Amino acid sequence: MPNYRRAFVPGGCWFFTVNLVERQKSLLVEHIESLRDAVAATRMGHPFTIDAFVVLPDHVHAVWTLPPGDHDFSTRWRLIKSRFARALPKQERLSAVRVARNERGIWQRRFWEHLIRDEADYARHVEYCYINPLKHGLVTRVRDWPHSSFHRDVGAGLFPEDWAGDGETSGDFGERR
Repeated sequence: MPNYRRAFVPGGCWFFTVNLVERQKSLLVEHIESLRDAVAATRMGHPFTIDAFVVLPDHVHAVWTLPPGDHDFSTRWRLIKSRFARALPKQERLSAVRVARNERGIWQRRFWEHLIRDEADYARHVEYCYINPLKHGLVTRVRDWPHSSFHRDVGAGLFPEDWAGDGETSGDFGERR
């Protein structure tokens, strides 16, 4: 079994990319309430702060801060993924491996995470979350994508409603090229 290197920093802040197995599907926005419920249920038993969250049809980007003394983001993602999968009817194609392991074929097994290093890194990753629907051609203005914590941050005065960045965000954010 591979030894994946993960940074475990109690109370740390991370950027995540979590993908569906079938990237051409749009399950996440079709079942957005089930995803919201899965996140809310997970936060009840395993609290974390959502600094930024954007749900696209086939993947999610998020920036989370964990409570002091806690570094277990993997359990949180496992719970969110399993709760969401249980809420959906069993219609997905399953590989022989997934059948043998009694797994659903909704999510990719792993996720990509990046430990936020400083305020500039934090700002860049939050902005990347918010610009992502524009980057993927889903909307022409950031404010038009409904499945984003951008609207919460506009309401809090952290971003102007017409914010759109420059459309150019450099860096490796865990997406396929």
